[in-house]
Amino acid sequence: MSLEAELKIGLGGGCHWCTEAVFQALEGVSGVEQGFIHSDPPEDHWSEAVIVTFDPVVLPLESLIEIHLRTHSSTSRHKMRGKYRSAIYVYDAGTGVKAGRTLRALQAQFDEPLVTCVLTLAGFKASDERFRNYYAKGPDRPFCKTYIDPKLAFLRKQFGTVLKETVPAAE
Repeated sequence: MSLEAELKIGLGGGCHWCTEAVFQALEGVSGVEQGFIHSDPPEDHWSEAVIVTFDPVVLPLESLIEIHLRTHSSTSRHKMRGKYRSAIYVYDAGTGVKAGRTLRALQAQFDEPLVTCVLTLAGFKASDERFRNYYAKGPDRPFCKTYIDPKLAFLRKQFGTVLKETVPAAE
């Protein structure tokens, strides 16, 4: 993977433990930073999210966004949306335009309207060290078995061609 070709994007949807595990499993992803992101007002409150560093040649932005939409409740305005904002956080306007275009194109594949929005990444603060790499450090934890394993099983079934070979199989 060429460092010159890598891009960074923020992704928020559900619990950042789940989001972190999903994106750590993908080929073309060289880093996932788990933490909290905020954007500009009115989306300036901190929300659980990850920053993903990836190679768009290996994993195109469109594929990354589709995986994001399909691995969290991207059509639900549930009561936890303050903590779990469904968003794609971008560092520049060009990526924002591409992300918006991708959302519009993928909308046709969903029965309900997507609530995911494209926002400027205004700030990031990492999770406490003890929570980072949550799944990798304890895949047998009840939370991992209940919430993360089904997402990884879904990835294996629907997006198996873009998974790293080292992704543990869910029992």
